[in-house]
Amino acid sequence: MKFQRAAGLVILAVAFLAAAADAQQRLLVIGGGSRPPEAMKRFVEWSGGERARILVITWASGVPDESFASLKKNFEDAGAGMVIHAPVRPLDEEKARRFKSVLRESTSVFFSGGDQNRIMDVLSDEELLRLIREKYAAGTPFGGTSAGAAVMSDPMITGEADLKILDGKKVGVRKGLGLVPNVIFDQHFLVRQRHNRLFGLIMENPKMLGIGIDEDTAVLIEDNRRLMVMGKTQVMFVHSARGGNPYTLHFLNAGERFDLKKKRYIGASN
Repeated sequence: MKFQRAAGLVILAVAFLAAAADAQQRLLVIGGGSRPPEAMKRFVEWSGGERARILVITWASGVPDESFASLKKNFEDAGAGMVIHAPVRPLDEEKARRFKSVLRESTSVFFSGGDQNRIMDVLSDEELLRLIREKYAAGTPFGGTSAGAAVMSDPMITGEADLKILDGKKVGVRKGLGLVPNVIFDQHFLVRQRHNRLFGLIMENPKMLGIGIDEDTAVLIEDNRRLMVMGKTQVMFVHSARGGNPYTLHFLNAGERFDLKKKRYIGASN
C-alpha cells in the first residue's frame, strides 16, 4: 500500500513537471507611476477577459484597501470579470488557508506597489513561496507594479543603495520570486536616476541581465524570453556578453522587442 502511494506521488510530480514544461509563462512588469492602459488590457486578456479571476496581492502596500481599489478599477476598466483582494498581511493560519484557496482558483496574480520587502517577509513561509512559483510555472499570468516589479527578480533589490557611487556591494538585495531566470528588474528607473545601482549590481553579477523600467512604462514577457515594451517612456537593458567588460546598453521604446535569452534587440512590432 505504501509503495502504491509513493508511486502515485511520483506520477503526480512527473505530470506536474511535464505540464509546467508545456505551459506558456506570461509576465507583466510595470515600472510604477501610471499603469499603461494597453498593458493592463493585455494582462486582462491573458487572464481570461470576462471570465478572469485576477488575484491582487497588496502585501507591499501600507494602504492595502486603497491600493486594491485603484487596481480593481484599472482591471475592470480593461474588461476583467472578477478582481479579488488577497488576504492582507500578516497572514495567520486562517488567512494563509484562505490565501491558498483563492490562489488556487485565480486565473492571474498581480502584486501592488509599496515596499517589496513586505512581500518577501510574508513569503519567508517557504510553502507559500513554493505555491506562488508553481502557479507561475504552470502558466498562470503574473504581474506587478513598482515594488511588485522589483519582487519578480532573484536577487531582488531591496531599495537600499547609495546612488552617488557605482558599487554593487553597496546595493541592498535579498531573495525574491525569481520568476524570470538571470534577470534583475529595477523600477521608477529614469525618473529616480537609479542607473548606478543597476549598473553596480550587473558588474557584481555579470551573468545577469539588468532591466530598468521607467514610470508609466511596462514590459510584457512571454515564455521568459520574448519581451515587448509598452507605455510612455523607455526601458534600459544592461548586460555583459563576456562575463565582464565590455558592457552593452539598449534603450527600447514602446512597441520594441528584446530576446532575454540571447540578450539582443529584435526590432519593433508591426
